Parts: sequence; C-alpha cells; structure tokens
Amino acid sequence: MSEFPVLALAIAAGGVLGAIFYGGLWWTVSKGVSSKVPALWFLGSLLVRMSVLLAGFLFVADGHWERMLACLLGVILARVAVERLTHKRQEARHAPQLR
Repeated sequence: MSEFPVLALAIAAGGVLGAIFYGGLWWTVSKGVSSKVPALWFLGSLLVRMSVLLAGFLFVADGHWERMLACLLGVILARVAVERLTHKRQEARHAPQLR
C-alpha cells in the first residue's frame, strides 16, 4: 500500500482521537464545575482521556514514527477546530442583543 493513504488515515484517526479528547474535556468541565467533588471529575477524566489518546497513538503508529507524527497533526487540527467552534459559540452567547 502506498504511504500517502496510510498517512491520510493516520491524520483522520488523530482527528477522531482529538475530538474524543477535547470533547471529553468539554464534558468534564461542564460536569465538574457543578460537582461536589470536582477534583475527582478532573482527575478521572484526565486519566481516561490520556489513556484513550495514548492507546490510539500506539495503535495508529504501529511502530512507524511517520504515522505517529501524522496522528499528532490530526489531534492538533482537532484542537484548532474545537477552539474555533467554542470561541464562536461564546461570542454568540456574549453578543449584545439588538432590539
């Protein structure tokens, strides 16, 4: 198999892993701030999210550093996408109401 499709799949897998990681972070913050024990939420979430991310990296890389790097690129792209989506959402929430 050619290397380009494999790297494209690694980038896509990194995007999925990033979406899971940052989606889990968003969910944790929304649940943790109203919890009686927020430290437990944040610590537990960190352990689960990092475990999923690390296992995903190891599975995608399969011993090839190029795939690991492509997967990391996908995670970074997912972070940028989540950041832009949530920033637009916050701007809409804080925008002045025109009547």
